[in-house]
Amino acid sequence: MASWKDRVALGVPRVAVIAHDLCMVWVAWTGLHLLRYALRSEPSPLSPWSAETALVLLAQGLVFWRVGLYRGIWRFASVPDLINILKACLAGLVAIFVGLFLYNRMDQVSRVVLLLYPFVLTALLGMPRLLYRVWKDHQRSKAEQGALRVLILGAGQAGEALVRDLRRTGAYHPVGFLDDAANLRGSYLQGVPVLGRVADVERIAPETAAALLVIAMPALDAAAMREVVAACERTGLPFRRVPRLDDLLEGRSLPGELKEVAIEDLLGRKPVTPDWKAIRGWLGGRSVLVTGAGGSIGSELCRQCARHGAHQIAMVEIDELALSRMQAELRRDFPQVRCVPVLGDCGDAAVIHHAISRSQPEAVFHAAAYKQVPLLQAQLREAVRNNVLATETVVRECQAAGIGTFVLISTDKAVDPVNVLGATKRLAEMVCQTLPSTRATRAVTVRFGNVLDSAGSVVPLFREQIRNGGPVTVTDPDVTRYFMTIPEACQLILQAAAMGAQDAVYTLDMGEPVAIKLLAEQMIRLAGKQPERDIAIVYTGLRPGEKLHETLFHAEERYRPTAHPKILQAEARAVSAERLATASQGLRDAVARYDLDALAALLRDAVPEFVPAEVAPAPAATADSATIVAFPARSARNP
Repeated sequence: MASWKDRVALGVPRVAVIAHDLCMVWVAWTGLHLLRYALRSEPSPLSPWSAETALVLLAQGLVFWRVGLYRGIWRFASVPDLINILKACLAGLVAIFVGLFLYNRMDQVSRVVLLLYPFVLTALLGMPRLLYRVWKDHQRSKAEQGALRVLILGAGQAGEALVRDLRRTGAYHPVGFLDDAANLRGSYLQGVPVLGRVADVERIAPETAAALLVIAMPALDAAAMREVVAACERTGLPFRRVPRLDDLLEGRSLPGELKEVAIEDLLGRKPVTPDWKAIRGWLGGRSVLVTGAGGSIGSELCRQCARHGAHQIAMVEIDELALSRMQAELRRDFPQVRCVPVLGDCGDAAVIHHAISRSQPEAVFHAAAYKQVPLLQAQLREAVRNNVLATETVVRECQAAGIGTFVLISTDKAVDPVNVLGATKRLAEMVCQTLPSTRATRAVTVRFGNVLDSAGSVVPLFREQIRNGGPVTVTDPDVTRYFMTIPEACQLILQAAAMGAQDAVYTLDMGEPVAIKLLAEQMIRLAGKQPERDIAIVYTGLRPGEKLHETLFHAEERYRPTAHPKILQAEARAVSAERLATASQGLRDAVARYDLDALAALLRDAVPEFVPAEVAPAPAATADSATIVAFPARSARNP
């Protein structure tokens, strides 16, 4: 609590402002009357110090206080403040008229004075405020001479707001705007000139001695952002961008914060905007359970659920450090949400039963999975155990408990799979589809492509390689992938869960795939270096289980639009429940025996569309080399 000295110190300027304004009221009122009668060469009948004058000061002062004139700060006086002053003067005129009429029927009060009074008083009150701001701006300009000089690309609302934020910190000095709008050329925003077009940044930046470029165009699409970034790179200066509106609303950025241009800003597709009303309506007040809660997708799912109304989140995670970190983060950022951490393997039925009993969830998000394609080619047993059998365990426990919604997080690699990851995730989808259907539990499958910056993905790998000076390793110059951000993937999952369809498979219309070569080049440039000159790009060849291009849609799955324009629902293919049950039992037996040959044959037989990619001949085995599982060829009986 502030001391009495602090309160007095804070009150003195306000008292001085009130005294100034009342003095101006007296000057306007008496001065206009003196001038009015001086023009008629006769003395004013109104005394400068009279009951009428006191009534004018009282009425106008009460109006000033009522309209909040003293909540503003002279330092930031602007046109809206002048408009507010004019409104207060007009309202004061009405109060003065009523008061004097009741006091003496407006005796000796000039009607001309009443007409001029609000406008003269507005000028007397506004001019000192504006002059004070000009003086403070001049003082600030002198102080900014040692501040970092900033050239702003974009003279719209975001650029204007940025100037105010930069000046508030005192560490930055905006030297100019660049904007492609011809009508802005030569104009001033917040006293900062618009110097030219964005394409002129290479010429104008040295002329202004700018030390930092800031891109203040949050609505730019990816193609336009690439052009702006290329122009910034040619200057050799560091550059930042203002955050997007959705980053601010979702709490990923703070107002006035400058962010580095991220690789997702340059990808060739716009982020999908979810229907937040539908998501909050479905999620609000619910208890949810997330498996793999410490992973990239699982942890963001926990954050999204907490942010959009879940009152309790149960987290199942086998990594104790990841579970501890996630629990601490939720308790810090969302103290109103009850956390139920459960350490254990989601393939253990007792663990899932315990987690469900403790949290009584209404929805379960199954994000736990192994996902590294080359590694899983040599780890078939663990891929089947974790991706297939654990999924079956979780969904059976959900059905036994009568949980309303079970959501399986799948992948585009499950469409026409050529690797162990895709085959096991496709088999997990089939398991969910063929379990006995109940009215209590609906199973929802969500497929999406590669997730930017997820653990083990290509983006952090490239970032580490660039940090170490290269080379950046790309498998093939023609390889492409579909990409989305982690928050976007989780929003898609929640959107699909909220749609309410029974036993549905959803996939995202992800636009055009991204060339990995282009991704590598863009990341190198964002690091302030040039591809092939500063950082080499080396092509290593496709790894085991990889293909050049992923497919989002299967030829036999007919897709139809949903309530969300970017989400499609697939018509699930027919699956034999008896045959799959036999395969599942065989897989469990082979996992228990660690029989890789049997696992390979059973997986190949259970997923008819699984066509393993050709594996290049391996080098001579060494002590630490992995064994690539050889999948049997299809027989004529089972094409």
